[in-house]
Amino acid sequence: MGSQMDGAKIYKSERGRLAIQRAYRDLLDDWPVPAMRRTVETSLGSTFVLESGPADAPPLVLLHGSGTNTAMWRAEVPELSQRFRVLVLDLPGEPGGSAQVRPPLDSDAHSRWLDEVFGGLGVRQAALVGASLGAWVALDHAVRRPNRVSRLVLLCPAGVGRQTYGWLLPVILLRLLGPRGRRRAVARVAGVDGSPLLDYLAEIYREFRPRTERLPVFSDEHLAGLPMPVLAIAGERDSMFDTADTARRLGTVPGATVHVLPGVGHSVLGQVQRVSAFLVMKSTME
Repeated sequence: MGSQMDGAKIYKSERGRLAIQRAYRDLLDDWPVPAMRRTVETSLGSTFVLESGPADAPPLVLLHGSGTNTAMWRAEVPELSQRFRVLVLDLPGEPGGSAQVRPPLDSDAHSRWLDEVFGGLGVRQAALVGASLGAWVALDHAVRRPNRVSRLVLLCPAGVGRQTYGWLLPVILLRLLGPRGRRRAVARVAGVDGSPLLDYLAEIYREFRPRTERLPVFSDEHLAGLPMPVLAIAGERDSMFDTADTARRLGTVPGATVHVLPGVGHSVLGQVQRVSAFLVMKSTME
């Protein structure tokens, strides 16, 4: 399917890359809790990690969606870092601080990458929380390395429900309208309006080339074989994935809890209390 892509092709221009990275550094400098910036070397190149919370607490790994970076977890980290050693990773090939390569999705490359990151951080097993593409990476790792994932949280997950493209044409048209159009396009795709990160996402959207290939879909056998507790949260009006299909398929998985948020689009915000409660809840599976 996909192949590795270098940073020169991921960004539309060097000027745009520098602007996105400068805004990202500003967000990191204004992080809401004390955090340590780390770099883990892997076979794909360097991986940027933002670590917060008690060093001896249970590890919790956060994986962002496509076209964003660690900054998307800004509102969730203060709550989660009270009980967990929170490790926020920048995915490779995205507009963050990790290597600008895109390993193929129809392979075990992302799971091997997570193995290496876990090893570099001294983590044997962790809870995983992923959003969109990050949820796909988290689910892929849970399928391939079930003993390394204690709990799994999937927000607007890719790879479960049917991938849709009805949003694409209106977004292309809106992008032709300049800054205001780009802002409306981002709001349409993400399903948010007025979010503090909307302007930053619009800047990324202007200069970054997101992944466009179809994401591999996990089989019923893969989903049924997940041994860990699973929480999935999706928006009823997700324009990128068929939420009804996602809920139907995950609803048959033993130990899975599925929430569909009425009137919500692809961006699942404000769910940190629900996620936190799930992560500390006692389970009959454990």
